[in-house]
Amino acid sequence: MPPENPALVSRHPWRWVPSLYFCQGIPNVVMTSVAVVLLKNLEVSNADIAFYTSVAYLPWVVKPLWSPLVERAGRKRRWIVTLQFVLSLVFGLIALALPAPDAIRLVLVLLWVMAFSSATHDIAADGFYLDALPPHQQAAFVGVRSTFFRVASIAGKGGLVWLAGCLIGITGAVRPGWMGVFGLLAAGFLLFALAHLVLLPRVPADERPRVAAASAAVDFGRTFLAFFRKPRIWQTGFFLLTYRLAEALALKLVEPFLLDARAVGGLGLTNKQLGLAYGVVGTASALAGGLLGGWLISRHGLKRMLWPMILIMHLPIGVFLVLAQLRPESLPVIGAALAAEQFGYGFGFTAYMVYMMMVAEGEHKTAHYALCTGFMAASIMLPGMAAGWIQEQLGYVNFFVLVCVTTLPSFLATALIKVDPGYARKVQPTQ
Repeated sequence: MPPENPALVSRHPWRWVPSLYFCQGIPNVVMTSVAVVLLKNLEVSNADIAFYTSVAYLPWVVKPLWSPLVERAGRKRRWIVTLQFVLSLVFGLIALALPAPDAIRLVLVLLWVMAFSSATHDIAADGFYLDALPPHQQAAFVGVRSTFFRVASIAGKGGLVWLAGCLIGITGAVRPGWMGVFGLLAAGFLLFALAHLVLLPRVPADERPRVAAASAAVDFGRTFLAFFRKPRIWQTGFFLLTYRLAEALALKLVEPFLLDARAVGGLGLTNKQLGLAYGVVGTASALAGGLLGGWLISRHGLKRMLWPMILIMHLPIGVFLVLAQLRPESLPVIGAALAAEQFGYGFGFTAYMVYMMMVAEGEHKTAHYALCTGFMAASIMLPGMAAGWIQEQLGYVNFFVLVCVTTLPSFLATALIKVDPGYARKVQPTQ
């Protein structure tokens, strides 16, 4: 259902959608990429890096358990701003923990707190987006969402990793350099929280009186069961778990592969080179792919675009295998290969996001969208937990062969689902 007054709440989505999804993307990229590089710089093994950073993704998997609380026991706007203040505090504590003798343990605990806070922020942000925009704008702005989520990835995988390399070079030590990075994150989230107090609109659907937390908890069972009574829900679950399987398996090992010495099969990049090639060039390509994907879906609908998008997403993943076999020394060549893969990923991932919005349509759409993103998080966490151990057993070349093979289940899953032919086409909202 569209919001009560689409003209009122969707008048200026450019004022808040970009910054909101930038804030959603930063904790995610900290967990998936920045923390991986930090732990690699602290000489943690690939197996431990992949396992611990994947397990810390658990709050994103189980966040549907408290999504009814966020949906019904408070205004989403208030949840968003409060949690951005909390994330600012957590990043500051990580910076303060780094000089400690048991810094790795403390950082992992704080990453868990960050993940829980960020997962709750995601519930509120996605629900706010669904309340504030009618379906045609949701589809049109999914590319903008994806874009600024990717801008956050550029800022994280590119800017923050590059900055860490610079600060490590200046200070001559890993820990002081990373302290500066997390101090910057703390200050940035404080500023975003203050800005969103002003920028986020007052959405009529979000301003309704809320029920007590206890009542929201009682309502969870009904909301949860309603999701699993949706038509073809098991095919939907299979699709959500397998669509990103290959990318999820590779995700935790890309940075270690690029950073590892050439003697052990890596490409031997520095933090600064990694930030430029994978963080800036690669993620900017994913951003361009996401923008194009969102525009095409809004013009032609998800059903028509789904198969082209999954093909374009998966075919370029073979560049990891090529890089592992040839191990080029040219940074422009490495950057071009990563750009091709990331463009395909950004383009194809847009279809996944729009499909989740389609599945969530109807009553309890905030909670049901959170359930979809819980499946999405599980699709990243479960392969990632074992990815480091598998790579250590197989070596980089054979590991990336396995990554290519794991694209196959997603094609089967895509063949099994049903998509509304008219969903997400650009139509005028009902007045």
